[in-house]
Amino acid sequence: MDQTRIRELIPGVLAALVHRGADFATAEDAVQEALIRAIQTWPAKPPADPKGWLITVSWRQFLDLTRSDIARRDRELREVDQRPPGPAASEDDTLRLYFLCAHPSLSPSAAVALTLRAVGGLTTRQIAQAYLVPESTMAQRISRAKRTVRGVRLDRPGELRTVLRVLYLVFNEGYSGDIDLAAEAIRLARQLFAAVREPEVAGLLALFLLHHARRPARTHADGRLIPLADQDRNLWRRDMIAEGVVILQSALARDRLGEYQAQAAIAALHADARTAAETDWVQIVEWYDELVNLTDSPIARLNRAVAVGESDGPRAGLAALAELDPALPRYTASAAYLHERAGDITEAARLYVEAAAQASNLAERHHLTLRAAALHRRTP
Repeated sequence: MDQTRIRELIPGVLAALVHRGADFATAEDAVQEALIRAIQTWPAKPPADPKGWLITVSWRQFLDLTRSDIARRDRELREVDQRPPGPAASEDDTLRLYFLCAHPSLSPSAAVALTLRAVGGLTTRQIAQAYLVPESTMAQRISRAKRTVRGVRLDRPGELRTVLRVLYLVFNEGYSGDIDLAAEAIRLARQLFAAVREPEVAGLLALFLLHHARRPARTHADGRLIPLADQDRNLWRRDMIAEGVVILQSALARDRLGEYQAQAAIAALHADARTAAETDWVQIVEWYDELVNLTDSPIARLNRAVAVGESDGPRAGLAALAELDPALPRYTASAAYLHERAGDITEAARLYVEAAAQASNLAERHHLTLRAAALHRRTP
Protein backbone atom coordinates (compact mmCIF):
# COMPACT_ATOMS: atom_id res chain seq x y z
CA MET A 1 0.00 0.00 0.00
CA ASP A 2 1.49 3.35 -1.00
CA GLN A 3 1.86 6.30 1.37
CA THR A 4 -0.88 8.27 -0.36
CA ARG A 5 -3.40 5.51 0.35
CA ILE A 6 -2.25 5.34 3.98
CA ARG A 7 -2.68 9.11 4.36
CA GLU A 8 -6.23 8.88 3.00
CA LEU A 9 -7.16 6.79 6.05
CA ILE A 10 -5.88 9.33 8.58
CA PRO A 11 -8.98 11.57 8.92
CA GLY A 12 -11.22 8.64 9.82
CA VAL A 13 -8.68 7.28 12.30
CA LEU A 14 -8.23 10.64 14.00
CA ALA A 15 -11.99 11.13 14.21
CA ALA A 16 -12.39 7.65 15.72
CA LEU A 17 -10.00 8.53 18.55
CA VAL A 18 -11.79 11.80 19.22
CA HIS A 19 -15.13 9.99 19.30
CA ARG A 20 -13.64 7.68 21.96
CA GLY A 21 -12.86 10.71 24.10
CA ALA A 22 -9.33 11.64 23.08
CA ASP A 23 -8.48 15.33 22.89
CA PHE A 24 -7.64 16.47 19.36
CA ALA A 25 -4.03 17.51 19.97
CA THR A 26 -2.92 14.27 21.68
CA ALA A 27 -4.96 12.14 19.30
CA GLU A 28 -3.24 13.79 16.34
CA ASP A 29 0.18 13.03 17.82
CA ALA A 30 -0.85 9.41 18.39
CA VAL A 31 -2.08 9.01 14.83
CA GLN A 32 1.17 10.39 13.48
CA GLU A 33 3.10 7.78 15.45
CA ALA A 34 0.86 5.06 14.08
CA LEU A 35 1.34 6.41 10.58
CA ILE A 36 5.12 6.14 10.93
CA ARG A 37 4.80 2.54 12.13
CA ALA A 38 2.48 1.72 9.23
CA ILE A 39 4.95 3.05 6.67
CA GLN A 40 7.69 0.98 8.31
CA THR A 41 5.83 -2.32 8.74
CA TRP A 42 3.07 -2.58 6.14
CA PRO A 43 5.28 -3.23 3.09
CA ALA A 44 6.41 -6.53 4.65
CA LYS A 45 3.17 -7.41 6.47
CA PRO A 46 0.10 -5.49 5.30
CA PRO A 47 -2.92 -5.77 7.62
CA ALA A 48 -6.26 -7.19 6.47
CA ASP A 49 -8.04 -4.05 7.70
CA PRO A 50 -5.66 -1.07 7.41
CA LYS A 51 -8.02 1.44 9.03
CA GLY A 52 -8.78 -0.89 11.93
CA TRP A 53 -5.06 -1.47 12.43
CA LEU A 54 -4.38 2.25 12.52
CA ILE A 55 -7.19 2.88 15.00
CA THR A 56 -5.93 0.15 17.32
CA VAL A 57 -2.29 1.26 17.20
CA SER A 58 -3.22 4.93 17.49
CA TRP A 59 -5.41 4.28 20.53
CA ARG A 60 -2.61 2.36 22.23
CA GLN A 61 -0.24 5.21 21.48
CA PHE A 62 -2.77 7.69 22.86
CA LEU A 63 -2.99 5.72 26.09
CA ASP A 64 0.79 5.67 26.36
CA LEU A 65 0.86 9.43 25.92
CA THR A 66 -1.89 10.29 28.38
CA ARG A 67 -2.32 7.64 31.09
CA SER A 68 -0.15 7.74 34.20
CA ASP A 69 -2.26 5.21 36.04
CA ILE A 70 -0.66 1.93 34.96
CA ALA A 71 -3.47 -0.24 36.18
CA ARG A 72 -6.05 1.81 34.32
CA ARG A 73 -3.92 1.79 31.20
CA ASP A 74 -3.47 -1.99 31.35
CA ARG A 75 -7.22 -2.44 31.77
CA GLU A 76 -7.95 -0.26 28.75
CA LEU A 77 -5.28 -2.00 26.71
CA ARG A 78 -6.90 -5.35 27.51
CA GLU A 79 -10.19 -3.95 26.30
CA VAL A 80 -8.53 -2.86 23.07
CA ASP A 81 -6.91 -6.28 22.62
CA GLN A 82 -10.29 -7.96 23.07
CA ARG A 83 -11.90 -5.67 20.53
CA PRO A 84 -11.62 -7.09 16.98
CA PRO A 85 -9.40 -4.93 14.82
CA GLY A 86 -11.88 -4.62 11.97
CA PRO A 87 -13.73 -3.89 9.96
CA ALA A 88 -13.48 -0.27 11.03
CA ALA A 89 -16.43 2.08 10.86
CA SER A 90 -16.95 3.39 7.35
CA GLU A 91 -18.19 6.82 8.44
CA ASP A 92 -16.23 9.55 6.69
CA ASP A 93 -15.22 12.22 9.20
CA THR A 94 -12.91 14.05 6.83
CA LEU A 95 -15.28 16.99 6.46
CA ARG A 96 -15.47 17.56 10.22
CA LEU A 97 -11.70 17.65 10.39
CA TYR A 98 -11.55 20.16 7.57
CA PHE A 99 -13.73 22.53 9.55
CA LEU A 100 -11.75 22.00 12.73
CA CYS A 101 -8.39 22.59 11.01
CA ALA A 102 -9.75 25.73 9.34
CA HIS A 103 -10.94 27.16 12.66
CA PRO A 104 -11.39 30.94 12.34
CA SER A 105 -9.10 31.60 15.31
CA LEU A 106 -6.13 30.12 13.42
CA SER A 107 -3.85 32.15 11.20
CA PRO A 108 -3.81 31.06 7.53
CA SER A 109 -0.35 29.51 7.85
CA ALA A 110 -1.34 27.59 10.98
CA ALA A 111 -4.58 26.38 9.38
CA VAL A 112 -2.69 25.13 6.34
CA ALA A 113 -0.11 23.30 8.44
CA LEU A 114 -2.75 21.67 10.65
CA THR A 115 -4.80 20.62 7.63
CA LEU A 116 -1.78 18.97 6.04
CA ARG A 117 -1.07 17.11 9.28
CA ALA A 118 -4.57 16.04 10.33
CA VAL A 119 -6.35 15.67 6.99
CA GLY A 120 -3.39 15.16 4.69
CA GLY A 121 -1.54 12.82 7.01
CA LEU A 122 1.85 14.42 6.32
CA THR A 123 4.61 14.41 8.89
CA THR A 124 6.01 17.59 10.36
CA ARG A 125 9.24 17.01 8.47
CA GLN A 126 7.42 16.63 5.14
CA ILE A 127 5.46 19.84 5.69
CA ALA A 128 8.60 21.70 6.72
CA GLN A 129 10.44 20.51 3.60
CA ALA A 130 7.54 21.58 1.39
CA TYR A 131 7.56 25.05 2.95
CA LEU A 132 11.36 25.27 3.01
CA VAL A 133 11.48 26.02 6.74
CA PRO A 134 13.29 24.20 9.58
CA GLU A 135 11.41 21.26 11.05
CA SER A 136 11.54 22.91 14.49
CA THR A 137 9.82 26.00 13.11
CA MET A 138 7.01 23.95 11.56
CA ALA A 139 6.68 21.89 14.76
CA GLN A 140 6.13 25.08 16.77
CA ARG A 141 3.58 26.32 14.24
CA ILE A 142 1.62 23.07 14.43
CA SER A 143 1.81 22.96 18.23
CA ARG A 144 0.41 26.47 18.49
CA ALA A 145 -2.38 25.54 16.11
CA LYS A 146 -3.31 22.47 18.14
CA ARG A 147 -3.31 24.47 21.36
CA THR A 148 -5.69 26.93 19.72
CA VAL A 149 -8.23 24.27 18.75
CA ARG A 150 -7.87 22.21 21.92
CA GLY A 151 -11.31 21.62 23.33
CA VAL A 152 -13.15 22.58 20.15
CA ARG A 153 -15.82 19.99 19.39
CA LEU A 154 -15.71 18.20 16.06
CA ASP A 155 -19.38 18.97 15.48
CA ARG A 156 -18.91 22.72 15.86
CA PRO A 157 -20.21 24.46 12.74
CA GLY A 158 -17.46 25.62 10.44
CA GLU A 159 -17.30 27.97 7.50
CA LEU A 160 -16.88 26.31 4.13
CA ARG A 161 -15.33 29.51 2.79
CA THR A 162 -12.46 29.18 5.28
CA VAL A 163 -11.90 25.53 4.36
CA LEU A 164 -11.73 26.41 0.66
CA ARG A 165 -9.33 29.25 1.37
CA VAL A 166 -7.01 26.89 3.23
CA LEU A 167 -6.97 24.45 0.31
CA TYR A 168 -6.37 27.34 -2.09
CA LEU A 169 -3.33 28.36 -0.04
CA VAL A 170 -2.03 24.78 -0.03
CA PHE A 171 -2.31 24.58 -3.83
CA ASN A 172 -0.58 27.89 -4.37
CA GLU A 173 2.46 26.71 -2.43
CA GLY A 174 3.23 24.49 -5.43
CA TYR A 175 5.77 21.81 -4.71
CA SER A 176 9.22 21.22 -3.29
CA GLY A 177 10.98 18.48 -1.39
CA ASP A 178 9.31 15.07 -1.50
CA ILE A 179 5.76 16.36 -1.14
CA ASP A 180 3.95 17.92 -4.06
CA LEU A 181 1.57 20.34 -2.36
CA ALA A 182 -0.33 21.09 -5.56
CA ALA A 183 -1.10 17.40 -6.04
CA GLU A 184 -1.90 17.10 -2.33
CA ALA A 185 -4.38 19.99 -2.58
CA ILE A 186 -6.09 18.24 -5.49
CA ARG A 187 -6.35 15.02 -3.49
CA LEU A 188 -7.89 16.85 -0.53
CA ALA A 189 -10.21 18.85 -2.80
CA ARG A 190 -11.46 15.60 -4.31
CA GLN A 191 -12.33 14.37 -0.81
CA LEU A 192 -14.20 17.56 -0.06
CA PHE A 193 -15.97 17.46 -3.43
CA ALA A 194 -17.18 13.93 -2.68
CA ALA A 195 -18.61 15.06 0.66
CA VAL A 196 -20.04 18.51 -0.12
CA ARG A 197 -22.20 19.24 -3.15
CA GLU A 198 -21.62 22.96 -3.23
CA PRO A 199 -20.83 24.81 -6.48
CA GLU A 200 -17.79 26.56 -5.00
CA VAL A 201 -16.26 23.25 -3.91
CA ALA A 202 -16.64 22.04 -7.49
CA GLY A 203 -15.27 25.35 -8.74
CA LEU A 204 -12.17 25.02 -6.58
CA LEU A 205 -11.47 21.46 -7.72
CA ALA A 206 -11.99 22.48 -11.35
CA LEU A 207 -9.61 25.42 -10.88
CA PHE A 208 -6.93 23.13 -9.43
CA LEU A 209 -7.28 20.62 -12.27
CA LEU A 210 -7.20 23.24 -15.02
CA HIS A 211 -4.11 24.94 -13.59
CA HIS A 212 -2.30 21.71 -12.78
CA ALA A 213 -2.91 20.41 -16.30
CA ARG A 214 -0.49 23.05 -17.62
CA ARG A 215 2.29 22.18 -15.20
CA PRO A 216 4.36 19.95 -17.56
CA ALA A 217 4.81 22.93 -19.89
CA ARG A 218 5.55 25.62 -17.31
CA THR A 219 9.32 25.23 -16.98
CA HIS A 220 12.39 24.32 -19.00
CA ALA A 221 14.54 21.38 -17.94
CA ASP A 222 16.84 23.79 -16.09
CA GLY A 223 13.92 25.26 -14.11
CA ARG A 224 13.45 28.46 -16.13
CA LEU A 225 9.85 29.68 -16.33
CA ILE A 226 7.96 29.50 -19.62
CA PRO A 227 5.24 32.17 -20.02
CA LEU A 228 1.76 30.92 -20.87
CA ALA A 229 1.94 32.29 -24.42
CA ASP A 230 5.16 30.37 -25.10
CA GLN A 231 4.20 27.02 -23.59
CA ASP A 232 4.04 23.85 -25.68
CA ARG A 233 0.33 23.12 -25.42
CA ASN A 234 0.87 19.55 -26.57
CA LEU A 235 2.33 18.95 -23.12
CA TRP A 236 -0.84 20.03 -21.33
CA ARG A 237 -2.79 17.22 -19.64
CA ARG A 238 -5.91 17.06 -21.79
CA ASP A 239 -7.53 14.43 -19.58
CA MET A 240 -7.21 16.73 -16.58
CA ILE A 241 -8.54 19.68 -18.58
CA ALA A 242 -11.55 17.66 -19.73
CA GLU A 243 -12.33 16.59 -16.16
CA GLY A 244 -12.00 20.15 -14.89
CA VAL A 245 -14.32 21.52 -17.59
CA VAL A 246 -17.01 18.93 -16.85
CA ILE A 247 -16.87 19.69 -13.11
CA LEU A 248 -16.97 23.44 -13.79
CA GLN A 249 -19.92 23.19 -16.17
CA SER A 250 -21.94 21.26 -13.61
CA ALA A 251 -21.16 23.93 -11.00
CA LEU A 252 -22.05 26.86 -13.27
CA ALA A 253 -25.33 25.17 -14.20
CA ARG A 254 -26.49 25.63 -10.59
CA ASP A 255 -26.41 29.41 -11.09
CA ARG A 256 -24.69 30.24 -7.78
CA LEU A 257 -21.53 31.86 -9.02
CA GLY A 258 -18.57 32.24 -6.68
CA GLU A 259 -14.98 33.39 -6.95
CA TYR A 260 -13.48 29.94 -7.53
CA GLN A 261 -15.94 29.17 -10.32
CA ALA A 262 -15.06 32.50 -11.97
CA GLN A 263 -11.33 31.77 -11.70
CA ALA A 264 -11.89 28.28 -13.10
CA ALA A 265 -13.84 29.74 -16.03
CA ILE A 266 -10.86 31.97 -16.86
CA ALA A 267 -8.51 28.97 -16.65
CA ALA A 268 -10.86 26.97 -18.89
CA LEU A 269 -10.77 29.67 -21.58
CA HIS A 270 -6.98 29.55 -21.57
CA ALA A 271 -7.06 25.75 -21.76
CA ASP A 272 -9.56 25.80 -24.62
CA ALA A 273 -7.33 27.89 -26.91
CA ARG A 274 -5.25 25.74 -29.27
CA THR A 275 -2.72 28.57 -29.58
CA ALA A 276 -2.05 31.73 -27.60
CA ALA A 277 -3.34 33.80 -30.52
CA GLU A 278 -6.72 32.04 -30.34
CA THR A 279 -7.30 32.95 -26.68
CA ASP A 280 -10.72 34.56 -26.19
CA TRP A 281 -9.52 37.61 -24.26
CA VAL A 282 -12.87 39.38 -24.53
CA GLN A 283 -14.58 36.59 -22.57
CA ILE A 284 -11.69 36.49 -20.12
CA VAL A 285 -12.15 40.20 -19.38
CA GLU A 286 -15.86 39.56 -18.83
CA TRP A 287 -15.07 36.83 -16.33
CA TYR A 288 -12.59 39.11 -14.57
CA ASP A 289 -15.41 41.65 -14.32
CA GLU A 290 -17.48 38.97 -12.56
CA LEU A 291 -14.56 38.13 -10.28
CA VAL A 292 -14.01 41.78 -9.35
CA ASN A 293 -17.73 42.14 -8.58
CA LEU A 294 -17.58 39.07 -6.35
CA THR A 295 -14.37 39.86 -4.47
CA ASP A 296 -13.28 43.43 -5.15
CA SER A 297 -9.80 41.92 -5.06
CA PRO A 298 -6.91 44.21 -6.09
CA ILE A 299 -5.14 41.16 -7.55
CA ALA A 300 -8.19 40.38 -9.68
CA ARG A 301 -8.16 44.00 -10.89
CA LEU A 302 -4.47 43.69 -11.72
CA ASN A 303 -5.02 40.52 -13.76
CA ARG A 304 -8.01 42.15 -15.43
CA ALA A 305 -5.81 45.07 -16.53
CA VAL A 306 -3.42 42.65 -18.24
CA ALA A 307 -6.36 40.90 -19.91
CA VAL A 308 -7.67 44.28 -21.10
CA GLY A 309 -4.23 44.88 -22.58
CA GLU A 310 -4.64 41.69 -24.59
CA SER A 311 -8.22 42.32 -25.70
CA ASP A 312 -8.21 46.11 -26.29
CA GLY A 313 -4.52 46.84 -26.76
CA PRO A 314 -1.60 47.55 -24.39
CA ARG A 315 -2.45 51.25 -23.97
CA ALA A 316 -5.89 50.32 -22.66
CA GLY A 317 -4.24 47.83 -20.31
CA LEU A 318 -1.83 50.46 -19.02
CA ALA A 319 -4.73 52.84 -18.43
CA ALA A 320 -6.51 50.19 -16.36
CA LEU A 321 -3.29 49.44 -14.50
CA ALA A 322 -2.76 53.14 -13.68
CA GLU A 323 -5.90 53.04 -11.52
CA LEU A 324 -4.31 50.49 -9.16
CA ASP A 325 -1.80 50.68 -6.31
CA PRO A 326 1.78 50.27 -7.65
CA ALA A 327 2.65 48.41 -4.44
CA LEU A 328 0.55 45.42 -5.52
CA PRO A 329 2.51 42.19 -6.08
CA ARG A 330 3.49 41.81 -9.76
CA TYR A 331 2.30 45.33 -10.60
CA THR A 332 5.72 46.29 -11.96
CA ALA A 333 6.08 43.06 -13.93
CA SER A 334 2.64 43.61 -15.47
CA ALA A 335 3.55 47.19 -16.37
CA ALA A 336 6.78 45.98 -17.97
CA TYR A 337 4.90 43.45 -20.07
CA LEU A 338 2.32 45.97 -21.26
CA HIS A 339 5.01 48.55 -22.10
CA GLU A 340 6.86 45.88 -24.08
CA ARG A 341 3.64 45.08 -25.96
CA ALA A 342 3.22 48.80 -26.67
CA GLY A 343 6.73 49.06 -28.10
CA ASP A 344 8.18 51.10 -25.21
CA ILE A 345 11.33 48.99 -25.13
CA THR A 346 13.49 51.23 -22.93
CA GLU A 347 10.77 51.69 -20.29
CA ALA A 348 9.90 48.00 -20.40
CA ALA A 349 13.53 46.99 -19.82
CA ARG A 350 13.80 49.37 -16.87
CA LEU A 351 10.62 47.99 -15.34
CA TYR A 352 11.69 44.38 -15.84
CA VAL A 353 14.88 45.11 -13.87
CA GLU A 354 12.80 46.69 -11.10
CA ALA A 355 10.34 43.78 -11.11
CA ALA A 356 13.18 41.26 -10.90
CA ALA A 357 14.43 42.94 -7.73
CA GLN A 358 10.93 42.61 -6.25
CA ALA A 359 10.38 38.96 -7.26
CA SER A 360 9.52 36.57 -4.44
CA ASN A 361 11.28 33.51 -5.88
CA LEU A 362 14.42 32.76 -7.87
CA ALA A 363 12.66 31.31 -10.92
CA GLU A 364 10.56 34.43 -11.42
CA ARG A 365 13.54 36.71 -10.75
CA HIS A 366 15.61 34.84 -13.34
CA HIS A 367 12.81 35.06 -15.93
CA LEU A 368 12.35 38.82 -15.44
CA THR A 369 16.10 39.42 -15.58
CA LEU A 370 16.32 37.55 -18.87
CA ARG A 371 13.46 39.63 -20.29
CA ALA A 372 15.27 42.83 -19.29
CA ALA A 373 18.51 41.59 -20.89
CA ALA A 374 16.73 40.66 -24.11
CA LEU A 375 15.18 44.14 -24.37
CA HIS A 376 18.47 45.86 -23.56
CA ARG A 377 20.01 44.11 -26.57
CA ARG A 378 17.27 45.61 -28.74
CA THR A 379 17.83 49.12 -27.40
CA PRO A 380 19.87 51.36 -29.79
